[in-house]
Amino acid sequence: MNHYYLLGRSGLRVSRLALGTMNFGTGGFHAAYGRTEEEAEPIFRRYLEAGGNFVDTADFYTAGESESILGRLVARAGVRDRLVLTSKFTNSIDPSDPNASGNGRKHIVRALDASLRRLGTDYLDLYLLHTWDRITPVEEVVHTLDDLVRAGKIRYAGLSDVPAWYAARAQTYAEAHTRTPLITLQLPYSLVNRGIESEFTSMAQSLGMGLTAWSPIGGGLLTGKYRRTENGLSGIGRLGTSGGSGLRIKENDWRVIDALEGVASDLGRSMAQVAVNWVATQPGVASVVIGASGAEQLDSNMAALDFEIPQELRARLDEASAPEVPALYSMFTPEYQSWIVSPGLGIGDKPAGYAPSVFNGATRSDVGSGSR
Repeated sequence: MNHYYLLGRSGLRVSRLALGTMNFGTGGFHAAYGRTEEEAEPIFRRYLEAGGNFVDTADFYTAGESESILGRLVARAGVRDRLVLTSKFTNSIDPSDPNASGNGRKHIVRALDASLRRLGTDYLDLYLLHTWDRITPVEEVVHTLDDLVRAGKIRYAGLSDVPAWYAARAQTYAEAHTRTPLITLQLPYSLVNRGIESEFTSMAQSLGMGLTAWSPIGGGLLTGKYRRTENGLSGIGRLGTSGGSGLRIKENDWRVIDALEGVASDLGRSMAQVAVNWVATQPGVASVVIGASGAEQLDSNMAALDFEIPQELRARLDEASAPEVPALYSMFTPEYQSWIVSPGLGIGDKPAGYAPSVFNGATRSDVGSGSR
């Protein structure tokens, strides 16, 4: 997996598949599917052996155990300098303290110091705001992250799970005031969750933020291990049980699953591999966060970029998973644009690699492949 992309408008080179460590540890919110340090080490080692360098964690994962375990694994492997080590802040670490959560300066600084201690390092390569808290002014976040870069505690900064307007405001404020730019935006993205396409993709491309996609297999829904039953959903995993969970999946999701199963069969690949490949090769996506319950599953996930999805099969996936476009955004399609500029005038999009396309998400055979 020696494929690396520059992350956003920066010189930071990251693996196209990032290792998510949300299940490293057995404490806190993620305990139900967590792994002990002994179980996590083969996963981490296998990722390194495959050439991966982009590792993602957060202070909230397994109540801080993820960072502690990861710090020890990095030290034993002696690979700190070659890794792009990433963590996040926002979620509460002490429910009794109103300033022990959120995105204010007091919490960010304290959260980073605690993460550095758990990880056993004196800097992070990338530090992300984990979730929009709906309270803290964006200017405060930008200034704090800039101060941390200047102090040498972090090398780069980014955002995760925020509204598009918030990300745009943060980046334009940073640019206007010569503060540290944000180089990535981490968002959920999969064949059953394509909601970011209306606005986030073009925004990120225009403002120099590489998209990092999480949950590319829809929380396990796109792996093929769950089946429709009269009671809802069957299968062993987070979404179901062997006897049927009763969880109701939308009819549109089953249509996607059926199409994905057919495409995977045609390609001789697993459904999960095709799902990850589809996300990784979408416009604007720099890296995809993958996890694993064991080294064997990681091997399978890492092989997701060892093949190409032919255009006709990709079209089947695109059609089956096509999201409902909000009314406003339906005006920005190539068909609608033809009412504004006559195709006969020969006016088209800028050349590939120069600027993102205004026809994002559409077939681009007439305008080039666009930047990713």
